[in-house]
Formats: sequence, C-alpha cells, structure tokens
Amino acid sequence: MTTTSPPAPTGAITTTGWSLRVWAMLITLCIVLFLDGLDVSMIGVALPSIGAELDLGTSSLQWLISGYVLGYGGLLLLGGRTADLLGRRRVFLIALAVFAVASLAGGLVSNGPLLILTRFVKGLAAAFTAPTGLSIITTNFAEGPARNKALSIYTVFGAGGYSFGLVFGGLMTGVGWRWTFLLPVPIALAALVSAYLLLPKDKPAEEGGHDIFGAVFSTGAMLLLVYTVVSAPEAGWGSARTVLSFIGVAALVAAFIAVESRVRHPLIRLGILRKVSLVRASLAIVALGGSYFSFQFIATLYFQDTLGWSPLELALALLPVGLMVTASAFFSDRLVERFGTGPVIAVTLSVMAIGYLAFLRIDTSPSYVAMILPAVLLIGVGWIGFPAVNIQATSGIDDHEQGLAAGVLQTSMQVGPALILAVTTAMITSGSPATTPTEALDAFRPGLVFAGAVALAGAVVAILGLALARERTADPTTDPTTDPTVDPSTDPTTDADPEPALEAA
Repeated sequence: MTTTSPPAPTGAITTTGWSLRVWAMLITLCIVLFLDGLDVSMIGVALPSIGAELDLGTSSLQWLISGYVLGYGGLLLLGGRTADLLGRRRVFLIALAVFAVASLAGGLVSNGPLLILTRFVKGLAAAFTAPTGLSIITTNFAEGPARNKALSIYTVFGAGGYSFGLVFGGLMTGVGWRWTFLLPVPIALAALVSAYLLLPKDKPAEEGGHDIFGAVFSTGAMLLLVYTVVSAPEAGWGSARTVLSFIGVAALVAAFIAVESRVRHPLIRLGILRKVSLVRASLAIVALGGSYFSFQFIATLYFQDTLGWSPLELALALLPVGLMVTASAFFSDRLVERFGTGPVIAVTLSVMAIGYLAFLRIDTSPSYVAMILPAVLLIGVGWIGFPAVNIQATSGIDDHEQGLAAGVLQTSMQVGPALILAVTTAMITSGSPATTPTEALDAFRPGLVFAGAVALAGAVVAILGLALARERTADPTTDPTTDPTVDPSTDPTTDADPEPALEAA
C-alpha cells in the first residue's frame, strides 16, 4: 500500500528549480538564522576580553551567555505561536529590527548589567525570528523534495553560524571585543531590507484568540526553567533555591496544561505533542545540540585554559565541523529522500557518539592530525543529520501550526542543551581543582563520556522509532495515514521513502 503526500498549500513552491527571487528569499532567512548561531559562539570567545575591560567576574560573564539563552529558550513557544496568530512576515520583520538595535546597543554600552540586558533582548528577538523563519519556509515550500531542499540549506546555515562564529569571534576579539557585538548590525539591517522586499505577505490566523493565561504560564515556566538550569551549578543542585525553582517550574507547567485543556483557543494545542515525528525530532535535537555544546565547552577549557591555546587556534582546530556542515548543504536533502529522516538521524548521531569517545585518546601534548582531527571529523558527521531533524519535526504538520511546531523544536534546542551543559559542568567541577594538565584532563573525561552517551541515546530513540514504524506498517490492519504512532517521514509505506514503498507494494 502506498500513500500520497498531503496537498500543497495554495501558491506553495513544489519544484526544486527555483527562481532568483525564491533563492533570494531563502538566503535572507538563512542569513538571519546564521546570525543567531554566530552571535552565541562569537561572544563566548570574547568573554575574557570583556571581563578584563569591564571588570566582570566569572559569574557575571556567564550571564552574557545565559542571558541570551534565557530570552531565547524562554520565549520560543510564544514566538512561534505569535507568528501564526499575527502573521509571519510582520513578526519576523519586527523581531529582526529589535535584534539589530540590541546588537548596536551591546557594542556601545560600558556597563555590565546593561550589556547583559542587551543579550537578553537579543535572545528574545531570536525567539521570534527562529521559529518564524522556519515556518515561513514550511508554509511556502510544499512538503517533499522542495521543502527538504530548502530546510537542508536553512539548517546548515544555522549550524554553520555557530561553527564559524568561533573563527569570527577569534578575529573580531583581536580587533576589539565590541566588534563581536557590532559585526551583526550591518548584516541584520541588510537582511531586514531584503526581508521587507522579498517575504510574501500572509494573513494572521482566522481563529486563535488571545490565550493570555496560557502565554503567561508557558513563558513563565520556560524562563524559570532556563534560569534554574543555568544558575544551578553556581547555587548548587541541592540548594533550597534550586529545588524551589524546579517546584515552581512544575507548578507553572501544571497550570499551563490545565489552562490549555480548557480554553477555547489555546496558545498551544496539546494534541500536537502526540505527533511522534515532532517528539522524536525534539529528542534528537536535544541529543545533537546538548552533546556538542558540552564537548565544545570542555574543549575550550582544556585547550585554552590548560594548554594555553589562543581563541583563534581553538577555532581553527574545530573548523572542520563547520566545513562539514557547509558541505552537507549540497547532499543532505538527497540523503533524506533516499533513506528517510529516521535512518539519517540514527546513523549520524551514532557516528557523533563514536567521535566523542575517540576524543578520550587525547593527552597533554596531543597531535592534531593523529588525535584531534579524526575525532572532530566524526563529531562533525552528527551535524549532517541536523537538516533531517528539522524535516522530521515539520512533516505532516498543518500550515496553521507550522510556527508552533517550529517553536517546540527550537525550544528543545535551547532548553535541552542548556540542561545537558549544566549537568556536564557539574560533572567536571565536582572534584578538587586541577593543578596540572593531567589532572584537568582526568576531570574532563567524565564529561566527554556523558556527551557520547547523550548522542548515543538520541540515536537509540531514532532506531526505536524506525522499528516501531516497521512493526506498524507490517500490520495490514494499520493505516499509517491515521495511526498517530507512525512518522510519515520514516514510514516505509509513504512516498517520502520511495524504494521501501515499492517493496511494500
């Protein structure tokens, strides 16, 4: 039995032979996502210089990163749903303008709290541009080859921004740390003009209302969760503040679920969480991002603080990851069309886990070619599966909920890795302070093992999803078009995976 894909929305792009205007629109959205990733990693490289000039301690510097995550992760669900309700083009333009202004302000202020505030505002703006940009793509490109190609290019830019941000951060910090804030300004303004001219006008959702209580509870829960996670290592995981904060998160989530199950036009339709493709994609992106951010955190501490590498040397050492991500833009969509999202995610995360474990071979005077490069290349393979995660998350989602699905996925990408990084930090700082490179390396090894375990867990989830899909489709009484446990992007009876479909027929 074979099934057909859902009909394309009116005016949706169904072919992969795109006009110059379509390419320009897509590249504009890609550049904005690139800026989101670029901003996070650039600032990380500049932290020592910022602390020296503004006399900020380690705890204050942490909030230059955490403030961005707090705004980004805390408001993503609201950002995605707001785009559905108010219009994607309008929300995207406003948020991008706010991002540019906050970047300019960050490059001009000389006060620590104000600098942290600009980072929070930038994270807030990104919480609206990221899910909105993704939903603009998924509502303008028909599900299938056209959307797969667009999403592959789009997500490669996001991952590439984070990877190449290390290089840009090293270069800009050499000129002056303020340039890490100012560099995005002209790029964001150019993208704003381009988006104004190229993004198609859309109408707000005809229904939806204004779920004020849902917005308050969901945003409060996300903000408190991210704050608790990023501050727990300093306050202590067992401290009264941390425990009470987690209890507060649970209470807010319970209140949110109660409201959403009763309100006529909920902010988030809870039924969307029964979409297994979205849940699996969210778990995969937590495994991908969480394991890599933990690895990069450990590598930064070991190579820069312990071995004395410069920021630029570290950036160049990890550059192969960014190059692999960029190269994957040319073939990742074909991998998905050939094998389906599930197999691609399972294989790439498995290889990534092997890369983390291979990194355990390094010593206090590691050879780059023999020890570091092989591990970095294996880790980079994991990011080749990043486009497949986004394709899986938005597969089969109705147009009016694409922003919501994107918000769920992006929230997973921010909150999940923040939690995993906090656990990693606790693991590597739980012992006595290291006084020699050997002691530092011994302290870091558990964190590397944990990163590998997280990536492997994501691969296992993907493999189990494939097994479940095959079991369901082997049952002649199961209709994959109505069974909520079957993921259409990995179901072997759908047109998304043509060769197994022919076999089943």
